[in-house]
Amino acid sequence: MDPNSSNPVNIVDIKMPFMSMVVFMIKAAIAAIPALIILSVFWAILIGIFGGIFGGAMMAH
Repeated sequence: MDPNSSNPVNIVDIKMPFMSMVVFMIKAAIAAIPALIILSVFWAILIGIFGGIFGGAMMAH
C-alpha cells in the first residue's frame, strides 16, 4: 500500500446518547474559557504594542 495515497471518508451518521452529547458540550464550553482568556491577553499585548508604536508616532507630528 502506498503511504501517500488517500482514501476519502464520508461520515453518514453518529450515534451518541443525548446526555453524553450534553456533557461533551459542557466540557467544550468550560475548555473554551481559558482559551478565551489567553487570546484576550495576547490581543491586549498586541494592541498595546501597536498602539504604542503608531499612537506615539501620531503624537510626534
